[in-house]
Amino acid sequence: QVQLVESGGGLVQPGGSLRLSCAASGIIFRFYAMGWYCQAPGKQRELVAAITSDGSTNYADSVKGRFTISRDNAKNTVVLQMNSLKPEDTAVYYCNAVFGVRHYWGQGTQVTVSS
Repeated sequence: QVQLVESGGGLVQPGGSLRLSCAASGIIFRFYAMGWYCQAPGKQRELVAAITSDGSTNYADSVKGRFTISRDNAKNTVVLQMNSLKPEDTAVYYCNAVFGVRHYWGQGTQVTVSS
């Protein structure tokens, strides 16, 4: 059974930092491209950051220079380090794993940026 379990969300003040982690099981992790998506109320889910199986990264323009995605194939985890958070970053953040036609989602973790 494939599981992607996110953790690390919460409430943070503007300018603060959060570190999201996604632990994967039931897949051969090193083969999968991993990503973080966010979905704010009333909006579509959108890509925040992605990392391929060979470590290449891609970021949404809105988070470039503030967020960093990384992976640890030995621990089957992908991390999103979020710095200089803004109120508009408030959303549910989802972990995603893709390999060919195989496509999996985590349950999501809430990130709220507010003073």
